[in-house]
Amino acid sequence: MAFLAGLHVQEFTQSSAVVTVTYRYLTKNPFRSIYFAVLSMAAELSTGVLAFAYVYQQPVKVSMLVVNMQAQFYKKATGTIQFICNDGAAIQLAITNAIQTGESVIVICRSSGVNRQGELVANFEFTWSFKRK
Repeated sequence: MAFLAGLHVQEFTQSSAVVTVTYRYLTKNPFRSIYFAVLSMAAELSTGVLAFAYVYQQPVKVSMLVVNMQAQFYKKATGTIQFICNDGAAIQLAITNAIQTGESVIVICRSSGVNRQGELVANFEFTWSFKRK
């Protein structure tokens, strides 16, 4: 789905990830803006790519699952929107705690969507759950 929507991971470090999505035929809604589900997908990817990177590095198997999502929309999403998540350190700590305790550990990751003018379009919060398998 991410491929069809044209999502791109623009930047990826241990602490942050930036994912972009552009208004185009497959992402537009009848109101001439990017469909909210596409925005949600881009925001989730900005948090999920960080989570997956840390899970992949572990010597034991760790499950990851989104257990909640909240969003606020502030401006019509047109053009290219960048979703930025800076919660890499919190994700790493949650995964480490899940491995050490064997219990489910949750972390709330935030992703902010901004347009090319730097205006805030949307804020998302994804609650991720991590547990050692």
